[in-house]
Amino acid sequence: MALCVGFDTSNYTTSAAWWDGREGRNESRILDVPQGALGLRQSDALFLHVRRLPEVVARLLTDRDDLHQAKVVAASSRPRAAEDSYMPCFLAGVCEAKTLASVLGAEYMEFSHQQGHLAAAAWSAGREDLLDQPFLAWHLSGGTTELLLVQPKNGVPYAEKIGGTTDISAGQLLDRTGVLLGLPFPAGKYVDELYYRADSTSSFRVKVNELYFSLSGVENKVKSLREMGETEANIARFAVDTVVGAVYRVTNAAKKMYPGLPVLCSGGVASNSVLRSVLQDTVFALPEYSRDNAMGIAVLARRVWESREAQR
Repeated sequence: MALCVGFDTSNYTTSAAWWDGREGRNESRILDVPQGALGLRQSDALFLHVRRLPEVVARLLTDRDDLHQAKVVAASSRPRAAEDSYMPCFLAGVCEAKTLASVLGAEYMEFSHQQGHLAAAAWSAGREDLLDQPFLAWHLSGGTTELLLVQPKNGVPYAEKIGGTTDISAGQLLDRTGVLLGLPFPAGKYVDELYYRADSTSSFRVKVNELYFSLSGVENKVKSLREMGETEANIARFAVDTVVGAVYRVTNAAKKMYPGLPVLCSGGVASNSVLRSVLQDTVFALPEYSRDNAMGIAVLARRVWESREAQR
């Protein structure tokens, strides 16, 4: 039984996890964003991660006293598995993981934040087998709305972007809608709750160009609805239905272009209840593993370690 530890320090969440092949645990804490703000500067996020990591790790180990037996300590080191992909906030998790690996005499590994999302989604849905075959995947979050063609390499998913938004992400639209309505940031789950109090079903049909679409015009329409005095619930429903409609249409188009490939939905927006009800033939993570977490990183670390051990 190989114990692996993972860290993920994304824009708004500090996470640490362990996975031993049979059991696992993830501990996360959302960073504090001032009321009315639309996010955090990278310097502030990095500072908050450094402060939060000891608390998150302490919670992670409350029922585990054999950390010294960890084979691998891994971290998400960048947003995507690409040379030009970089974000300072991930340095907090990288430094924590490298230090812990050195102290324990464990191996250190790095993956991307996106790879962690894909692994967490497949693992939590009981479909880890997807990580060993080609598949389509959505990465829907506060900073990303990408449709991916995913190919496995040694048990690790490598993604090529084939569609998504050309401007703001689905998560940005929902977060900005929520902040406009006075909801806490990140606002996704609050917008989701508000949705079911709406008495209007209006939405906007976003123009889709092959597998790409734009959401910036939707943000302007949301602001107009607010200025016109539309109810908060109706505005929330307008934003959600518009996003879900665009994702649904692009998903159907992609399935025709890549027939037979399963579709996985990951990222914080994938926890939206409306999206989950509409994309019925899609593999979804459990809601708690749709949001930013370190479990996917721990799962990938163990997959790589097991693969190498099997070849020895």
